[in-house]
Amino acid sequence: MISRTLLTGLLAGLAAGVVLTVLYLAKTQPLILQAELYEHGAALTGPQEIPLARTVKTLMFNILTGAAFGLILSAVLTLRGRPVGLRQGVIWGAAGFVVFALAPAFGLPPELPGSMAAQLEARQLWWLLTAAATAGGLGLLTFAGNWPARLAGAALIVLPHIVGAPHPESLGGGVPPELAAQFVAVSLGANALFWAVLGGSSGYLHDRLALDRRSAAGAA
Repeated sequence: MISRTLLTGLLAGLAAGVVLTVLYLAKTQPLILQAELYEHGAALTGPQEIPLARTVKTLMFNILTGAAFGLILSAVLTLRGRPVGLRQGVIWGAAGFVVFALAPAFGLPPELPGSMAAQLEARQLWWLLTAAATAGGLGLLTFAGNWPARLAGAALIVLPHIVGAPHPESLGGGVPPELAAQFVAVSLGANALFWAVLGGSSGYLHDRLALDRRSAAGAA
């Protein structure tokens, strides 16, 4: 059981991390480079050369992130003890996207370099609390057998947004609003695909490895 959980999480995380890196290089990184030019007051002239080390670090970071989330998702699927499959895996991935990307983005959307923001510690704390509240709320809405618990789940999801995310006292920065809005859309889209790949591959591998193990046991 442990080996299947580990293998599923690592392979799914590898696939999702590679996909996220491709999307980052094609869609997200050009926006970040433009924002960096605005931040330093440079003229937007010609394409910028990207150091290979920066690309390799991005790939490794995304793979490690994918593996971490993949192991968590694989452990959850193993504890449930039911067949999952590709379709159900994508649904679990969609839940992960809501918890770790979409819900926090309502209060703290992805930000480009040069954007004004509140203190990092306050933003990190709000992000963690929002992710935990959203995960708990979705769990109650999905698995609770009574309406009071489901209403509590809905209230839990909404609570961090009623409290409000930390924001700077004044808005501003050198990044054009159009560029910032495009970055939010691209980042959320990339995260949605990341979680779809992570969930779908986790569900598929979870069942496939279990089938292979049963076949090997039967042959023995």
